[in-house]
Amino acid sequence: MSNRRAFEIAFVGLKPGVHEFHYEVDDKFFVPYGEQDFANCKATVTLKLEKNNGFMQLFFDVGGSVEVLCDRCGNTLEQTLWDEFKMLVKLVDEPEAMNASEEDPDVFYISRTESHLQLADWIFEFVTLSVPLQRQCNEDEMGSTKCNQEVLDKLKQMENEVANAPKAIWKGLDKIKGLDN
Repeated sequence: MSNRRAFEIAFVGLKPGVHEFHYEVDDKFFVPYGEQDFANCKATVTLKLEKNNGFMQLFFDVGGSVEVLCDRCGNTLEQTLWDEFKMLVKLVDEPEAMNASEEDPDVFYISRTESHLQLADWIFEFVTLSVPLQRQCNEDEMGSTKCNQEVLDKLKQMENEVANAPKAIWKGLDKIKGLDN
């Protein structure tokens, strides 16, 4: 993405309190991060930044949709994105050392001399984490025109072949079983 400044916040000029920011994320956003396992991303990210003395609390709300491939039939289907994430950003003198020793992934340290907060990597991470891991057509869509019937038929055929195949791989275990007595 050529305009990464769109995902920066100049927090120095913000007054203490809650501030809200909105971001629209599409496929162009993901280009610098390489190929993704989803397409046609239409994500919205709402960030509520609560500025305090010495730290900021960030509340990310991710919504929208992406297209993924069904794990069962291979057809393209739309999945809804929805998730919430929290981050705590602390202003410190030695952020590199603090980040290296911090075990909590929801806590991040930046230098007291910083004036901008870089959000692009967090937005990438949170949108990617919002994509469902299990990707299947809905129960009412299985076997309908939305499902790839050719693939489902082949899976059924293979399932029957495996169920009816002789269990030759287990024959050697009978010999071992007799040794235990």
